[in-house]
Amino acid sequence: MKKECIAMLLAGGQGSRLYALTQKMAKPAVPFGGKYRIIDFPLSNCSNSGIDTVGVLTQYQPLELNDYIGNGQPWDLDRLRGGVHILPPYQTASGSSWYEGTANAIYQNMRFIDRYNPEYIIVLGGDHIYKMDYSKMVDFHKEHSADATIAVLNVSLEEASRFGIMTCDSDCRIVDFTEKPKEPKSTLASMGIYVFTWDKLRKYLIENENAGGSKDFGKDIIPAMLQNNERMYAYSFNGYWKDVGTLYSLWEANMDILNSSDLELYDADWKIYSRNMSLPPQYIGPEADIQDSLVSDGCSVNGSVHSSIIYSGVTIENNVVIDHSVVMPGTVIKSGAVVKYAIIGADSVIESDVKIGASKEETGENQKWDIAVIGHGEVISSGVSVAPGQMIPTV
Repeated sequence: MKKECIAMLLAGGQGSRLYALTQKMAKPAVPFGGKYRIIDFPLSNCSNSGIDTVGVLTQYQPLELNDYIGNGQPWDLDRLRGGVHILPPYQTASGSSWYEGTANAIYQNMRFIDRYNPEYIIVLGGDHIYKMDYSKMVDFHKEHSADATIAVLNVSLEEASRFGIMTCDSDCRIVDFTEKPKEPKSTLASMGIYVFTWDKLRKYLIENENAGGSKDFGKDIIPAMLQNNERMYAYSFNGYWKDVGTLYSLWEANMDILNSSDLELYDADWKIYSRNMSLPPQYIGPEADIQDSLVSDGCSVNGSVHSSIIYSGVTIENNVVIDHSVVMPGTVIKSGAVVKYAIIGADSVIESDVKIGASKEETGENQKWDIAVIGHGEVISSGVSVAPGQMIPTV
């Protein structure tokens, strides 16, 4: 059963910089945008790009992610030949081990890939928010007879040291690559999206496994291919892309839905699919005041909601103020509570007269400001104040 291209989606990371939001779930399973999970974006991109075989490599806290993906039906990936496959680490005759790095995770699943005998594989991260037609990147790879193609975007010079940075010639061929350089030579940053000719990558995975090291694409595979003068090209991406690996970037990406036309979720030609519960329509009470906000199905709103993302099944009682905040599914916010510049985790209860977070202006120049964060399933007792930048529980 030969496939031209299959996708391998790396979804096993702990997401430690999301702290309280990833204590009980993998980062790709974290809710996003009112009705989605982070992993909906690469899965939907695969479906929309005509890639019907996807391996999802899980490891850390996989239960909720596995349940959410299921048989892949919401993304049209429930196929008899191909479809979506959950690929956790497993024991073999020679022993067992966790995935030790991004390259090692692919190496441990070479038998899965070989079942489909693909010409190309596309390697994806499970923690980015973006819409991208992978088929165009594969076409670019084929047109250049490339061994590896790396999706890149231009970042500011100040941000460049956070990424793998490439230098290219006039034909987009990569001539230099440095992982998180202190003094970047360019601002072309790797997006962590790779297309490889499978026969070539297979060879490098085996060599890298035997050599030891960090077993990582950015630290091992890409430098080794470059050193051996393999044909490596940069594919430029100009759309919206956000790494939501930190609490602030996750909050900011949610706010971008309200503020940016670049992250268009209402595009009928490139839908983002998700698995959703059957919930009644949202109820907006007579005392509700909603401005520049997104309110999902199953919500009951009787308070004030400004510039915020309210996920499904949230209850907001009378005299509640919510401003520039993200409230995740199933949360109850009781009368008199004030929530500003905050992320509230799923299934939490915010009792009456609680104050969470504040704006930069309210905080003042002499005090540290950041978004306040409440983890999943927390109960915040009446009258408690949670300062800007404070997290409950502390991790």
